[in-house]
Amino acid sequence: MDPDTFRGDVGVEGPDVYWRRRVSVLTGALVVVAVVAWACTSASGGLGSGSPARPAVAGSKDPGPGASGAVAPAPTSSPSPTATAKAAPSARPSVKATPSPVPTRTRHPGDPCQRPDLVISLRGESDVYSGKGTPRFMLTVVNMGRLDCTVDVGPRAVEVRITSGSDRVWSTADCVSGDGKDMRRLRRGVPHVRMVDWDRHRSAPDCRSARPKAHDGTYVATARLESLKTSKVVFHLR
Repeated sequence: MDPDTFRGDVGVEGPDVYWRRRVSVLTGALVVVAVVAWACTSASGGLGSGSPARPAVAGSKDPGPGASGAVAPAPTSSPSPTATAKAAPSARPSVKATPSPVPTRTRHPGDPCQRPDLVISLRGESDVYSGKGTPRFMLTVVNMGRLDCTVDVGPRAVEVRITSGSDRVWSTADCVSGDGKDMRRLRRGVPHVRMVDWDRHRSAPDCRSARPKAHDGTYVATARLESLKTSKVVFHLR
């Protein structure tokens, strides 16, 4: 540039005016440069500035950006319909029907005796019968129930039987005339007593005319009323 030009400008406008113009031009240029630099910096920062987002790590205290801070509960497995169906009983347990109680009949005095209310016993007059001695037994039937009752104590219903080992020797039920019944009304605790004699001869259910005499030896006498039976009475013939 021609120095005379500057000098000309300075001479016409003066040195103060000249330098103020130069300062204004430089200041404007600096402002433009600063604006451009700021724009470039903002663009690059918006795109990739800042620290990169860290992936969230399980168990880390830093949940990372965008995390709410609450840990989601682990999903629980619900039982499948098949397992539920298997666990449930296939059918209701069967309930046994309770049998209805059988009404009991009111008993009256004079009704037939019930077997559990009766007690029978047999006792011999002696243990040994010699010569022409005839064995003799006392048969008793006792009602132990609360009411009077009726029972057949005839020779067939209450049988006295004499045996020797397995040999059936004699019985009151053999050769009985008529129906052989003897109905008695028994009061509570009052025994019915019947004396039974054995003539030392054998008997049979078919009532044979021949009745041979029993030999000397040991014999056993018992009495029974249906399911009731007395203890054995052992005696000897001499």
